[in-house]
Amino acid sequence: MSVERFIVRTYFALLSVACSILYTQGLHAAPIKSILVFGDSLSDGFMLKRSEAYPALLAKKLHADSLNFQVTNASASGGTTEGGLERLPPHLKRKIDIFILELGINDAFHGLSVDQIQNNLQQIIDKVKARNPSVRVLIAAMQLPNYSADDYVSAFGKMFGELASRNNAALVPYLLQGVAGDPSLNLPDGIHPNAAGQKILAENVWRVLEPIAREVTASSSRAERGTSLSNSGSR
Repeated sequence: MSVERFIVRTYFALLSVACSILYTQGLHAAPIKSILVFGDSLSDGFMLKRSEAYPALLAKKLHADSLNFQVTNASASGGTTEGGLERLPPHLKRKIDIFILELGINDAFHGLSVDQIQNNLQQIIDKVKARNPSVRVLIAAMQLPNYSADDYVSAFGKMFGELASRNNAALVPYLLQGVAGDPSLNLPDGIHPNAAGQKILAENVWRVLEPIAREVTASSSRAERGTSLSNSGSR
């Protein structure tokens, strides 16, 4: 009986070691990457539960596609580009793999010059890149209501594309595409999306985000394999 117990104990010990190795390999194969959403009330989910805002919906889409990302929604209702610069430093303490930037419309409503809005957004991007050289930037563009085709409205609309080109960033051409102006998709204020509208915002961002998330995941996997091979060779 003592021999049998020894065999059983040995079997379970070996099984435990094997499971531990497989678990560790799994962790190395799919490290958690991070996405920081940095926006205003549109991203914050004004008057809605955070779980109904598009960043939370993006997290669900990533999980459903087995893309291992943690999504942090660092948005603030009423946020401006200047306020964004003030709020940013604490978020730079953690690694950012994908940075989704959605700011600027409140500045326009306050009459800030397009040059200053663009300068503030560029500073935000520069600060994120300085701490995360390999970060992928995604800019969610906004448009002003075309009450008059004046120079300000036109310059504001073009600003986001120019920023994207300058920073090799991905661009969501218009975050509120398919939502703006539709009473059934907005709160009574006619400005902020309701839960149904947020689902469309999530789709608008997802079309641009999905291929980037897959590229980041693939690149991370290749880097992990390279590190593993290098470590194996050095033994």
